[in-house]
Amino acid sequence: MKVLPLLGAALMSGAALFTAPAAHAADYPAKPITLIVPFPAGSGTDAVGRIFGAELATILGQQVVVENKPGANATIAANYVARAKPDGYTLFVTTNTSHSAAPWLMKNVPYDPVKDFTPIARGGNLPFILVVNPKRPWKTVGELVADARQRPGRITYASGNSTGIVAGATLANRAKIDILHVPYKGTPQGLTDVVGGQVDFMFTDLASGLPFVQSGQLRALAVSTAQRSAIVPDLPSMAESGVQDFDLNSWNGYFGPAGMPPEIVAKLNAAINQVVAKPDVQKRLAGLGFDAFSSTPQAFAQFVSAQLDLWGKLIRDAGIEQQ
Repeated sequence: MKVLPLLGAALMSGAALFTAPAAHAADYPAKPITLIVPFPAGSGTDAVGRIFGAELATILGQQVVVENKPGANATIAANYVARAKPDGYTLFVTTNTSHSAAPWLMKNVPYDPVKDFTPIARGGNLPFILVVNPKRPWKTVGELVADARQRPGRITYASGNSTGIVAGATLANRAKIDILHVPYKGTPQGLTDVVGGQVDFMFTDLASGLPFVQSGQLRALAVSTAQRSAIVPDLPSMAESGVQDFDLNSWNGYFGPAGMPPEIVAKLNAAINQVVAKPDVQKRLAGLGFDAFSSTPQAFAQFVSAQLDLWGKLIRDAGIEQQ
């Protein structure tokens, strides 16, 4: 005779468990959110992430704490997020470094860039520019290439992320030159040494490099894309500079760990789209050299898969061996 009450209690308990995620999502966020950045403070992704974090805090009504976890081509931060609780309180703002390039550049990446993450939204693109120390004689990419052919193995380039690594190797491959790669933990450290003259040139995102160009501490020679950038329209493309089949762009986007509740993903996606739609935010981001736009989670997931294939081809074509 006690079976029916027990069964009823079990059913009620099961219903409560079934509705708990929805109720939790409705209350989200109920505490501060941590936004993980895989590059050092002062990098382009860090600057953009802090603007988005402040805007998201206003929209969502909770503090968004930005935490930098740089190193190992962004894989330290990516692995941390992949193993976090998928409750929406640990988010990841990252680029093609962790999700498109690192799996091809490194032999032992401890996460799957597709299976271990929940895509939330794209954030935009970080166009890259080729910058040189102004004391170097090169005024064009053509002059740099010609000098490199005269002095094989003597001209150096810095990198602080995968785009910088692949861009330098692609230049060497396309222009048939021998240049020496000097890797750094992050873009700010690499730029410091290019400014100081310890390294000759670097491919850097506009957000990080443009202030140095504007102050005269660096000279910009070209953008890394096939077409000119509307942000720096006076800079020629690599194709215009004589280097054909050169089209590299760094994308930016937001993830959580795999298995996030769809309701929380939808709320975060709507908030990111709201940030991108603000004219004043667009203006601030453009001033950093960031081309801001967004997407649905589904479109972002498709984009990430396609980019993983694309960067694999770019890295193979550049002749870069896995480390």
